[in-house]
Amino acid sequence: MPKYMLIMRGTDESNAAMMANIDEMMATSRQFIEEMVKAGVLLAAEGLDDPGRGVVVDFSGEAPVVTDGPYGETKELFGGYFLLDVASRQEAVEWAKRVPAVRGSKIEVRRVAEADEVPQGSESNGQI
Repeated sequence: MPKYMLIMRGTDESNAAMMANIDEMMATSRQFIEEMVKAGVLLAAEGLDDPGRGVVVDFSGEAPVVTDGPYGETKELFGGYFLLDVASRQEAVEWAKRVPAVRGSKIEVRRVAEADEVPQGSESNGQI
């Protein structure tokens, strides 16, 4: 079965709304995760730390430039993900529609490429 990643995206405003009701959000999220486990589709789920604690490595110039967070404008923050093993994109979308989320946030649904879909270089032997 194909794997799909549900990428949680929020804004400063939607993240603030989520934090205002964090206990309720955590309880609802735990219940949602239990439903995915019972359905046998959940492979992994992780949330990310505050973006102010991260860094960005920018490869726009000749040498990589590292910038500490928070980063300028944060219109859409990658806040975490669910990795699902489902039969189709439509099934992944149906799970995404059930994610406990606050107004203003988004869930991006992307299929995870299979190993045979990644170009195999002779030197790297497919290893990153």
